[in-house]
Amino acid sequence: MRKALWITLGVLVILGIAAYSLFAGTYNQFVTQQEEIRQRWAQVDNQLQRRMDLIPNLVETVKGFAAQERTILEEIANARTKYGSAVQISDKIAAANELQSALARLLVIVENYPTLKSDQTFIRLMDELAGTENRIAVERQRYNEAVQNYNANIRRFPNLFLAQLYGFAPATYYEVPPEAKLPPRVDFTPPRGP
Repeated sequence: MRKALWITLGVLVILGIAAYSLFAGTYNQFVTQQEEIRQRWAQVDNQLQRRMDLIPNLVETVKGFAAQERTILEEIANARTKYGSAVQISDKIAAANELQSALARLLVIVENYPTLKSDQTFIRLMDELAGTENRIAVERQRYNEAVQNYNANIRRFPNLFLAQLYGFAPATYYEVPPEAKLPPRVDFTPPRGP
């Protein structure tokens, strides 16, 4: 009788340790993946901030040549403001996408100003912006890979139940807005007078 009791206790202890390992290990895995997503987002955010810091100089340079293009310049300023005040990652992504769309329209407008395109300040700013856009693309890809790994992990069996139990929700991808997938329309009509 005592031997059976010890065997039962031993089995229960082993099952308890296995259950604890499963729960604790899975929880720690979720936490680690969330931290990776936060770290990856910090890199994206860093590059987006770099873009935000370049834009006032670009806008001021364009203003000197294209004062009548006020609407697009205001859209860029509004998108920068939205990004600066956004707290949630999804809001920052939306503001960054809005800014990217406005910048694409600005570059189409620049085509109407050949003198601007040859200005050294403008060329330097555009080179900086192009480099920043490349960095953003790389960091966005790394962020999305971390989100994919995490989201897949919390949807796997039995992690699915544990993720719900612990309150781990899917992370947000940084997706390109649909309008950014369309090629910009270039209009070579001469610029209007002021």
